Amino acid sequence: MRSNPRTHRPPRLIPLLALLALLLLPLGLIPAPPASAAPAAEPVRVMPLGDSITGSPGCWRAVLWNRLVSSGRTGIDFVGTLPPQACGQAHDGDNEGHGGELATQAADRNLLPGRLAATDPDIVVMHYGTNDVWSGIAPDRILAAYTKLVGQMRASNPDMRILVAQLIPMNPGSCAACAQRVVDLNARIPAWARATGTDRSPVTVVDQWTGFSTAGDTYDGVHPNASGDAKIAARWFPALAAALDAGVPQDPGDPGTPGACAARFRAVSSWQGGYQGEVTVTNTSVSALAGWTATVAPADGARLTQVWNGTLRTAADGTAAVSDAGWNGALAPGASATFGFVATTPATTGAPAATVTCTARTTTS
Repeated sequence: MRSNPRTHRPPRLIPLLALLALLLLPLGLIPAPPASAAPAAEPVRVMPLGDSITGSPGCWRAVLWNRLVSSGRTGIDFVGTLPPQACGQAHDGDNEGHGGELATQAADRNLLPGRLAATDPDIVVMHYGTNDVWSGIAPDRILAAYTKLVGQMRASNPDMRILVAQLIPMNPGSCAACAQRVVDLNARIPAWARATGTDRSPVTVVDQWTGFSTAGDTYDGVHPNASGDAKIAARWFPALAAALDAGVPQDPGDPGTPGACAARFRAVSSWQGGYQGEVTVTNTSVSALAGWTATVAPADGARLTQVWNGTLRTAADGTAAVSDAGWNGALAPGASATFGFVATTPATTGAPAATVTCTARTTTS
């Protein structure tokens, strides 16, 4: 809203208050100014990135947004240089879903840095590559583009959290080979993510392919219908909720506080009925640690059944406490230790996700 260009006269009350202040000054009776309210926490900025499946109109974003809000996660802001499109329900529709765009094109032409600078996201939710597959571009080149895009994300924000989809199936009438091409690309994405992710900027793979039907969940063999939108949102939700619950960027606490630590979860692989994950515990304080305990709360009813490089205790609600194995408990400032686990999941679960925290013991405690 523009301000009124007309000049306003100050109210006559102001000079009277100034005179009163001068009279009270010698008596020390001028009241202290009221304390200003604490600034509101900045929302976490989430960029939905991709092509027309994300942005034209990409109504899975509306379903996902409303599911996040209904779950109590209100401190979020979907961001992008593209405006909302009508999806029949109120939502934060800003996005970076460019219809017809190739991931390789975005990388080759350096299209992403300007978009990142304009929106400053904390998390990127990326379903990108459908048009590359349609164009017959090889998985090696697509994954090289992913790597360049991730590098640009981290140049914008070193703590960027990146959720990358294994693409939904596609079966357009004009491309008989596309269905297998998607399978071939998706098979390569988990290993690429393991090689690309870091403790500071994890890359989480979200399986959007399994259980998605081009016959029932798209209107043209490529783009999702209402059923497809619901399935895509359901797969994004646990991974994005876990990233939001962990905080972005993750707050390690006061680095001068003895015993401070941070924990990060990463899904290694998944299968029907279970998955393998790992948690990295990092000493974020200036003091050496004698030991640590990580709390792992798996999403969607999953349960930890096996742990290595740690000692497992499981509560009745499924929350697991994993303590160091002794030999990996002592951590110098900035050092990390990682333990792995296997979890069982219900048949209807989404992508692997877990909320993790940690506590630590110092050498003097």
